[in-house]
Amino acid sequence: MNKLKVAVIVGSNRRESINRKLAEAMVRLAGNRIEARFIPIDDLPMYNLDLEADRPAAVRRFTEAVAANGAFLFVTPEFNRSIPAVLKNAIDWGSKPMDQNVWKGKVAAITGTSPGAIGTAVGQQHLRQILGVLGSLVMGGEAYISFKPDLIDGNGDITVAATRDFLQAYMDNFLSLAEKLNQPS
Repeated sequence: MNKLKVAVIVGSNRRESINRKLAEAMVRLAGNRIEARFIPIDDLPMYNLDLEADRPAAVRRFTEAVAANGAFLFVTPEFNRSIPAVLKNAIDWGSKPMDQNVWKGKVAAITGTSPGAIGTAVGQQHLRQILGVLGSLVMGGEAYISFKPDLIDGNGDITVAATRDFLQAYMDNFLSLAEKLNQPS
């Protein structure tokens, strides 16, 4: 049986991103059920319709990589109660041209972390709205993670049992949904 191909898109371009650490830990929770591919977004030029006729190589690489996956795991910080510009830019590139929208009809799970008490709740709601408009099948449920320095150890494992159990259940639900919707007809 082929493994589910999951594109992991981290909405941060920081070298020491806590959201990248969370994404890596969540992929570890999936075990061997998936073939995860972290798709970089920090090299994409700002979306500009003038570039559509001859798309930059980074954009072609990005959209081809995204299109090759059956599901998406978005792990993103929240900037000013919304999503980071680097993530919105990537989503815009993937949505154009409309007849080649790479997000349409694919399952997406959304989470993120921040040091604040509500994690990335508002940013996740904005992302949920954007992906829904673009035709993604956004998994229900919310995963707002408050990041503490000891949440993820040096091996990339989640150390807080309640958080690990919660995220394990979240990943199990996401993968079950994505596997069902990616079965051949």
